[in-house]
Formats: sequence, structure tokens, C-alpha cells
Amino acid sequence: MNSGGTSKSISLPLIISIIAISFSAIFVKWSESPATISSMYRMWIAALLMLPIVWRYRGDFKKITKRDWNLLLFSGAFLGLHFALWFGSLKLTTVASSTIILALQPVIAVIGGFLLYKERTNTSALLTMGIAVVGVVLIGWGDFALSTMAIIGDILSFLSVIAVVGYLLIGQSVVKKVSHWIYSFLVFTIAAIFLTIFNVGTGVAFGGYDAKEWGIFLLLAVVPTISHVINNWLLNYVNATTISMSILGEPVGASALAFLLLGEKLTSMQIVGGLIVLISVFFFLFNQQKRTEQNEAAVDSAY
Repeated sequence: MNSGGTSKSISLPLIISIIAISFSAIFVKWSESPATISSMYRMWIAALLMLPIVWRYRGDFKKITKRDWNLLLFSGAFLGLHFALWFGSLKLTTVASSTIILALQPVIAVIGGFLLYKERTNTSALLTMGIAVVGVVLIGWGDFALSTMAIIGDILSFLSVIAVVGYLLIGQSVVKKVSHWIYSFLVFTIAAIFLTIFNVGTGVAFGGYDAKEWGIFLLLAVVPTISHVINNWLLNYVNATTISMSILGEPVGASALAFLLLGEKLTSMQIVGGLIVLISVFFFLFNQQKRTEQNEAAVDSAY
């Protein structure tokens, strides 16, 4: 993997990726539509915009087995659940709290990896996980001073992390078989279908939204998706752990945008809890990358 000659060239794409994903929370805050509606239209529009590219890679559909389709169904359902829960959390709590809790994704992924695939970790990683959880508790304590609804928003954000990790863990075997364009298109479409079924079942209105709302749906489908496209491209040059570290930039970028565009402010407890989470997750990811490099070195020396 080429990293030495591209260390400077990947900086700008990573910055663009962080900025693009940071706007996602702002768009949701601007929207007045139900969380399941904005997340549903985001998925449908994103999938439709990908059709020209998907057509180029249509041959990959033949590589998908019946088992893969079953995994894709569950993966897409979890992705739809993630967006519904996270969009819902942003209706109740601050951008800072919701996005900082999202930064726990790598930590939850390790726990899920152990439960599903018996992947091991070390004491240092477990310690940083524990400290990160303490940070989340402090965020919740700070939000309690705001309102009980903010606490519910924090809980929804945490559940959305579990959902997105489920989406990644279930689909990780399928994405290796087909183009990431095909994989993304399929899980986006399946997520949109599940959200549509949910909205029909609960009687949520599909229409009646003004031009502003449709503009937000389009922005959600385009701008944050740029981040996913950039990260997929960067996998040609750096490892996934390096890209995962950019997750730590989202709470900072989203909180700054929320302060400038929404006038949101942070309590001292939220600031302390947020810093603990971000620092803990940073060291957790650093530890994971170091372990990966050591394992690769051990394999190379064996030959």
C-alpha cells in the first residue's frame, strides 16, 4: 500500500471528506420533516444519482450469491435504522452531543467483531473504551441539565452507532466481492425500501413538503455522500484505520458549524465529556493501527 509518497496528497481529500460529513447534522437540524422521511428520501435520491455509475459495473451483480443477498437485506435494514435513529437524535439533542457519541463507532465495532467473529483486542484498547464510555456519561449528564429530551436524543444516537456497526459487520464480506459502487447502491436502495415500508406502516405523510425540505433531502443525498466516495477512493492509498481517524474530525466540524449556523452552545460538562471521548477514541484507533502493523510485520518475518 502506497503511503509514503501520498501522505501530503491525501490531506486535502480527507479535509474535504470531514467537511462534507460534518454538514450532514446541520442539514438534519434545518429540516422540519420527520426523521424517517428525511432519511428515506436521502437514501432514494442517493441511489438514483448512482444509477449511471452502477450501470458501468452491472456485471458485478452476477457475483452476488443467495447468501450475499440475505446479508445485504440485513445490512441495508441496519443502515436505514441507523439514519432513522441518528436523524431522530438530532431533533432532540445538540449536534455536538450526537456527533461525539457517533465517534464511538470504532469502539463498538471492536466489541461487535469479538461477538460475531471472535476478533481479539488487548487490555490497552479495553481501557480506552472504558474511558470513552465515561466521556459519554459526562455528555449525558451535561445534557440532563438541558432537558430530558436531550438525554433521549443521546440514547438514540448511541443506538444509531450500534445500528451502523451492524450494517458494516454484516456487509463486510459482501463488499469484498463486488465494486463498492454496487454495494453502496444496493444497501442504499434496501435501506430506502425498509424506511418506505416503515413510513407506510406508521402513516407518515410522503408528500406536502415545501421546496426547502426537498432541497435539504437533495443536500443530504449529495454532500455527505461525497465523504463516502472520497473514503472509498482513499482505500487505494491508506488503510481503513487511517480513514477511521477522520471520524474524530466530524464532531469538531459539526459542532463548529452548529455554533456558526445554528447558534448552539456547549455546557462545560459537554465540553469535558466530548474531549474525553475524542482523546480516548484517538488513542484507541492509534493502538489498533499499531497492532495491525505489528501483526503484518510478524507475518512478513515468518516468510
